[in-house]
Amino acid sequence: MSLPLRRPSRDPDRPVPALSRGPSGRGRRTGVRAAALGLAALATLGVAEPPAGPQGLGDRLFPTLGNTGYDVTSYDISLEYSGHNDRPMNATTEITARATSELDQLNLDFARGAVRSVKIGGLAARYEQHGEDLVLTPAFHVSRGQELKIAVEHTSNPAGAGNGGWIRTADGLAMANQADAAHRVFPCNDHPSDKALFTFRITAPQQLTAVANGLPLRPGTRAGTRTWTYRTDHPMATELAQVSIGKSSVLLRHGPHGLPVRDVVPTAHRAALAPWVAKTPGHLTWLERKLGPYPFEAYGVLIADARTGFELETQTLSLFEKALFTTHRLPDWYVESVMVHELAHQWFGDSVSPRRWSDVWLNEAHATWYEALYAQEKGGTRASLEARMRHAYEQSDGWRAEGGPPARPKAPSPGQKISIFRPIVYDGSALVLYALRQKIGPAAFDRIEREWVSRHRDGVADTADFVQLASQVSGQDLTAFFQTWLYGDRTPPMPGHAQWKPRKSPAKPGPKATAPGPGAKVAAPTPGGPKGAARTPGKPA
Repeated sequence: MSLPLRRPSRDPDRPVPALSRGPSGRGRRTGVRAAALGLAALATLGVAEPPAGPQGLGDRLFPTLGNTGYDVTSYDISLEYSGHNDRPMNATTEITARATSELDQLNLDFARGAVRSVKIGGLAARYEQHGEDLVLTPAFHVSRGQELKIAVEHTSNPAGAGNGGWIRTADGLAMANQADAAHRVFPCNDHPSDKALFTFRITAPQQLTAVANGLPLRPGTRAGTRTWTYRTDHPMATELAQVSIGKSSVLLRHGPHGLPVRDVVPTAHRAALAPWVAKTPGHLTWLERKLGPYPFEAYGVLIADARTGFELETQTLSLFEKALFTTHRLPDWYVESVMVHELAHQWFGDSVSPRRWSDVWLNEAHATWYEALYAQEKGGTRASLEARMRHAYEQSDGWRAEGGPPARPKAPSPGQKISIFRPIVYDGSALVLYALRQKIGPAAFDRIEREWVSRHRDGVADTADFVQLASQVSGQDLTAFFQTWLYGDRTPPMPGHAQWKPRKSPAKPGPKATAPGPGAKVAAPTPGGPKGAARTPGKPA
């Protein structure tokens, strides 16, 4: 994910504020790894000329992102942090993949680092950089179905010029890779359709704490440093990777069913932040009642002392800006609803990932939906779901004109790839879920939600999958309904609310939001409900 805001920033004093692949990808259940294959006969090749440019998956919004010809099953990433967050780190990325076609060359997404060596199958491989693609030529022909072991020695530079990847905090680093920035940290197949298991090994000065996705293994030490190792139990998209290094305190507790809950806060602000992160088990219980079991091995909140302008649902460890919790002008229910938004993404977007970036509405509509439900429950009349949806309905034609329909978003603005996260993706897409519930009734709607996250757990899915499931569960053919709501240039009539009317003249997009630094003043919302991104620091997840 890139650093620009991904949720619309509107004045929280408005009546209803609003709320975070390619065709070859497929999900894998926990523990499912590519089977070990016998070694194929190797054919010695002459050196082939690398492609003239990036060879992407052809994603409509990010056509050069991702790569064809292989499916990654695991990443093992080692980082050596010196204690200075403005210096390149030595790193090694080991990738295990399975070839899905005959290969003489293959591409990885990688930028903002220097490559020192590449080995494929233990043999030195030729490599060349073409834009943000690293083009590799193995010393042998790769057969379809063959397992690949790729090892890249490189640097990872946190001092780059924005566009996502590393975030420099007051005392170290954190990571924000959505939507297309993991390859600015480590070489990878940087598309959510190719999920894989991850291991992180972070070596840092002993006085610092390193955390990452998944669960920790026993740290090792050597003179003056400590190596922290974390491993995921479930496959993860590259855009959801998280590594944080700094002067942090790790607060441990348990959630529902003994789930490990690990919250990470700046040690200097532990006393102020501890009451907030203590709310996480309650949020987990609330969402499990609606969606079923939490889908991963652990959860936690990572609070960064940094100017980010967003929150982000990095898998098992959601990233939050410290300013959200320390402005002291936002009511508790408002702040908690933002926390619930990111937690809901663990089901919608993390466990069930989008097959292509045009399907991102499936992530944000659902996270916004459960944020809004939680706000209504805790905020009462100040956060009416119906009032919020009516406001979204009035704005929807303008949002569609600005950003495209929910399932056919406009391409990002030049130089602002993260600009796909426009208002239509948040409240504009939650409005589609509201219309669906109005049409088929709350009971059928709730069955669809639980079946969706169960059926596609640890996998990828797209808009057609959701339409098919909704039709199956409801017993109605909803094809025409979704066609107009998801792809139409104008907002259809709202079932059950014939009196709702869109604005006659589409509203002009507001000014682009900018993120205030820690301590910036943020106006408290008034009746109408919270919007995790409606606060001045928007929300990119």
